[in-house]
Amino acid sequence: MKKGLFILFFPLMAVVAILFSGGFNKKRPEMQLPRATSRPNIIVILADDLGFSDIGCYGSEIHTPNIDYLANNGIRYTQFYNTSRCCPTRASLLTGLYNQQAGIGKMTDAEDEPGYRGHMTENTVTLAEVLKSAGYQTAMTGKWHVSNTNVQKTPQEQLDWLNHQKDYGDFAPIEQYPTSRGFDRYFGNIWGVVDFFDPFSLVSGTKPIKQVPKNYYHTDAISDTTVAYIKSFAKSSAPFFLYVAETAPHWPLMAPPEDIARYKDTYKSGWDSIRKARYQKMSKLGLIDPAQTKLSERWEDELTWENNPDKEWDARAMAVHAAMIDRMDQGIGRMLKALRETGQLDNTLILFLSDNGASPENCTAYGPGFDRPSKTRDGRPIVYDLKKKVMPGSETSYASIGQRWANVANTPYRYWKSESYEGGVHTPLVAFWPKGITAKKGSYSPQVGHVMDFMPTFVELTGAKYPSTLNGHPITPTTGVSLVPSLRGKASAGHETLFNEHFGARYARSGDWKLVSASRDSSWHLFNLATDKSETQDVTARYPDKVRQLESLWQQWAHTHQVFPKPGKKAR
Repeated sequence: MKKGLFILFFPLMAVVAILFSGGFNKKRPEMQLPRATSRPNIIVILADDLGFSDIGCYGSEIHTPNIDYLANNGIRYTQFYNTSRCCPTRASLLTGLYNQQAGIGKMTDAEDEPGYRGHMTENTVTLAEVLKSAGYQTAMTGKWHVSNTNVQKTPQEQLDWLNHQKDYGDFAPIEQYPTSRGFDRYFGNIWGVVDFFDPFSLVSGTKPIKQVPKNYYHTDAISDTTVAYIKSFAKSSAPFFLYVAETAPHWPLMAPPEDIARYKDTYKSGWDSIRKARYQKMSKLGLIDPAQTKLSERWEDELTWENNPDKEWDARAMAVHAAMIDRMDQGIGRMLKALRETGQLDNTLILFLSDNGASPENCTAYGPGFDRPSKTRDGRPIVYDLKKKVMPGSETSYASIGQRWANVANTPYRYWKSESYEGGVHTPLVAFWPKGITAKKGSYSPQVGHVMDFMPTFVELTGAKYPSTLNGHPITPTTGVSLVPSLRGKASAGHETLFNEHFGARYARSGDWKLVSASRDSSWHLFNLATDKSETQDVTARYPDKVRQLESLWQQWAHTHQVFPKPGKKAR
């Protein structure tokens, strides 16, 4: 992509529209609290389907110097959790609640039980709403994916909409858009999946963006709009909160050719080679202790790389995945540059993490429909090639890395996105804040944390108040635990217990004990994370009392946090 042409054209089309038309929330109070040096700006950067070891500072071979800079001058968390999938994690992060409490127990379908409304309900308050009440300027860029999706009456009408051939209006109820949930400004995609070169559901504020420039790339648009927000906010005395919800490296595999070329030979050595190299780097970095964290067996390792008939395609797929991460890191570099130039860097808390483990999905098998187009805007057919003959990377190919590479991306853990094993729920988290973090630079925090912890952390740091009611509705108390002790370098256990459930996959963690079951295996498996963080030694038979105890805790949690009752027939 020609970056110069993009930057020249994109602000005229989108950034200006955001800053001066649909991006402002007209309900913003005129009076703002003055900025105090103790109140930091806050930027949360959430990657999409990024594996635990997919960034350099967590073991990767992928070039991520800007994220690595944040880690080397901040802290890295070694026991931090998400909820195993995109929209549930976003709901939990934004509200400070377990995702079922927030109304998104599954996806964004509107279903018939409190935990499964498919959007953040009236009994929740968002980070933006809380911080805005404390005088913060608020904005968001990127993937929303926490509102009900408006779907057309027929499959053909849906495809016409996805293909940019017809306009059917709003992508979700307007009252569920970001600008209705505390964000003064918003640019991004309301739905989850995007064509990176011509996204569906793209809006500025609430106004659909119906055309993008020829050289558009969505990761760059997110980055450059974030830079524009930083520069605009820096003109005010009020601190700001920015939520940067990246779509990279979620499928479809699409990246600029020059970034793909950087990794054209990197993955030709195969799954085992890359996985072992990452494990060794993680050990060398001190991120893991090999005595406690074994390298789990590779998924379906009966197929060797040497005997893989699709080596060329598979190496290219992972190269595109790497290129998407690389491009995201480049954009983060531009954000850091803007913060330096505006004098904001030292007093800005930046948090970088992933919404779930790397994805094992074969999106090619899904084919077009619902959120996947069949043609480009100019009529070129999009190929869903199950035979791996069409190389991934361009706009006309829908492909994903698949199970084996997802297993590599989540080194050293088992499983992946949507599962409750560590490969699905264990996220990297980097925290950076020069003025506020007093823990040793480049150190690791073992505090057991969860995405819902951002709410109490931000409340404590900013002096904001978490409300008991909002707009006449009672607000569910946050279930998060503040991360502030870890920022100060103080020992803190964090959560004594944590739980998860998603499409039948579930876990209960109490101290170092974890009871877990997979989505297609309802039987419980017990692991002692103190000695087996990669869940390789099932000790269920040795500790039946512990199994019963943790199962009881899980059942109690599930019945008090809106996991049950499960919804009946799906209704859109």
